[in-house]
Amino acid sequence: MEKKLVFIFNPKAGKGKIKTSLMEIVDIFNKGGYEVIIRATQAPRDAYEQVKKYADQVDLIVCSGGDGTLDEVVTGITEVGSNVPIGYIPAGSTNDFANSLFMPKNMLDAASMIMDGEIYKCDVGRFNHQTFAYVAAFGLFTDVSYETSQDLKNILGHLAYVLEGAKRLLDIKSYHMKVVTESGVIEDNFIYGMVTNSRSVGGFKNLTKDVVMNDGLFEVTLIVQPKNPLEMQEIIRNLLSMEDNSDLIYSFKARKLTIEADEAVAWTLDGEYGGSPEVVEIENLKQALNLRLRSAQ
Repeated sequence: MEKKLVFIFNPKAGKGKIKTSLMEIVDIFNKGGYEVIIRATQAPRDAYEQVKKYADQVDLIVCSGGDGTLDEVVTGITEVGSNVPIGYIPAGSTNDFANSLFMPKNMLDAASMIMDGEIYKCDVGRFNHQTFAYVAAFGLFTDVSYETSQDLKNILGHLAYVLEGAKRLLDIKSYHMKVVTESGVIEDNFIYGMVTNSRSVGGFKNLTKDVVMNDGLFEVTLIVQPKNPLEMQEIIRNLLSMEDNSDLIYSFKARKLTIEADEAVAWTLDGEYGGSPEVVEIENLKQALNLRLRSAQ
């Protein structure tokens, strides 16, 4: 009996690059022994709805788009409790998740890898009642991805995020927060924080050290509000040099953490708006996602 695959793609992602490769990708899937169901996303959350619809009807789900499309697919899979494997063909502006797992940048190579690949069990994150694939973040520039229009992303590509962020440099807000982990409590005023399972964030690689994407641990980075331009320079220097010798940056690993703020704080999950809660519980769901990759990463 022929296996079934649903291919869910965002036709706008990455300047619409899927359009020139769609039929060749489908041909690769057919040659791999799959009957292919094709679904182009029509609106936000459409990939999520398609996954919930097809998860129990297919042997493999493949998505193509940016990290937001992947986030919808991961959320759908997690919510329905399915173990169906996922393949990912990156086509967005930044593609942090794909970069972290060394996926091919060429779409046809990525499709072939999915057909020939093995199952890699990857961690995902739980954010209150939501799911994220690789990053939950708040503060400085974290709203850049979801406030930058799809058309601007397509025209400027990776620079879209940097340019939009540059306009915000003179307007830095801090949040008073208490962060509780299995190792202790941190309380301070933060301008930025990220909880990640990724070797690349915002297109910048190696912002966190010793990343293993299936170890059940997040990498957590919290940046304290600088009191003057010299402290801001210290923060930037330490981030770029990967040094851990600044009192202005907390960097640690955690399986689970609770973050309490004095006010509502806007969060981004995989580059998409994740709500503005005052209290957040974040948990690592160890090896909860079955990915088709070339080999164990």
